[in-house]
Amino acid sequence: MEKETDFARHLSSFFNSYLPMERGVSRHTLRSYAHTFTLFIDFMKEVKNIRAEKLELKSIDRNVVVDFLDWLQTKRQCSDNTRNLRLAALRSFFRYLQYEDVRNIGKWQQIMNVKAKRKESVTFTSLSIEGMKTLLAQIPSETREGLRHLAMLALLYDSGARVQELIDLTPADLNLDTPAQVKLFGKGRKARIVPIQDNQVRILRKYIAEYRLDLPGREKHPLFTNNRGGKLSNSGIAHIISMYAADVRAKHPGLIPDHISPHSFRHSKAMHLLYAGLKLVYIRDILGHVSIKTTELYARVDSQQKREALEKAYQDITPDRPDKGEWERNSELKEWLKTFSKKH
Repeated sequence: MEKETDFARHLSSFFNSYLPMERGVSRHTLRSYAHTFTLFIDFMKEVKNIRAEKLELKSIDRNVVVDFLDWLQTKRQCSDNTRNLRLAALRSFFRYLQYEDVRNIGKWQQIMNVKAKRKESVTFTSLSIEGMKTLLAQIPSETREGLRHLAMLALLYDSGARVQELIDLTPADLNLDTPAQVKLFGKGRKARIVPIQDNQVRILRKYIAEYRLDLPGREKHPLFTNNRGGKLSNSGIAHIISMYAADVRAKHPGLIPDHISPHSFRHSKAMHLLYAGLKLVYIRDILGHVSIKTTELYARVDSQQKREALEKAYQDITPDRPDKGEWERNSELKEWLKTFSKKH
């Protein structure tokens, strides 16, 4: 039996103790970080000729990490954004190693100083107010399934929740008495209270009664489930959205974007609050952003859209728009990382 390497030992502690217990990261973050390290192990075998069971910390330095990031973009054709996400996962691990492997603190700090690539522009997909109203109006609330879909998607928009925050909701997180509000648990399990509107309250009351979620003992039951009664997934919610979006595009061409995702609902809510004149600091609190700088992206996009509209008006009156890594035969470490997609 192969002896456990220091890399495997520290990586195990990083995932089993540090991230979930000390940092309190979300299941989504655990899955993302685990995928980063499966890719890193693929890279070390393919490019550096070091198999997982032989990989030790002495084999890793700043140059290796930079080579890995370049490999992601050249071999796997990853975007700058994906590269930066992988770098964030690695930085978190080597920040942890500063305190676990003090003798090599200088080496780990050099890796932490690897720079993220600057994003050239800020773009995201959002729906107009009319587009969002029309999409939600497509949902047949007179059917049991339609009522579930309406309650789910209307709350996703009304609360500005991240999709994982919606998935994690239970009936206990709702207060439907005046003033109505929902308690969302964001990144790092940080809680925030978001007000919800009267129409949303009526939909939720009807939904909860129909699905008998108001019975004693069901307070901690998932608020929304799939057709089989299991927990929802990001892809499951995306599929539901795509069904109704297709109906809207067929009946109202050009009203909504060609591609929308659950996160488009969050972007749409932020933009609509901005249009309504709500201060950025309040939008920040509703969305659960740590920094106001993140929220300012919406103001920048709004300004960009206004500029494009002015340019278009001017033009109108003056004539003249991945390879998968190979699983190793002896792949205990990678198989363990893969389980985070199943268990978490």
